[in-house]
Amino acid sequence: MAKKPTRKTIIKKLDTIFSIYIRRRYAKNDIAECFTCNKQSHWKELQCGHFQSRKHYATRWDETNCQVQCAGCNVFKYGEQYIFGKRLDAKYGKGTAEKLYIKARKMVKLSTEDLFSLINKYEHLTNTLK
Repeated sequence: MAKKPTRKTIIKKLDTIFSIYIRRRYAKNDIAECFTCNKQSHWKELQCGHFQSRKHYATRWDETNCQVQCAGCNVFKYGEQYIFGKRLDAKYGKGTAEKLYIKARKMVKLSTEDLFSLINKYEHLTNTLK
């Protein structure tokens, strides 16, 4: 009998498929652009950057909160949060960054079924991009 996956393993799987989806959704011929500095590169060389930290489950898998970023912006420049917020407001409407800030601070507890549902959703969405 197969061992039941741990919650940590399920979250890691969701993080992986969600990251692939975010990095590929706007890629043209496999080339995507950093949301904060406009650097272009193959989607596999870029990262899934979060405006509000991944520690906040309310926005961890929020498609607006997550955008493509190069390692320079996401890691070495700590996400370029100010620029990220300005660009979110420009792309999605004024106040988007503030709404995400507020949403991130809400307590969210996803069930294992919720996590599997998100995995299935993003696997399907990613497969439609291929």
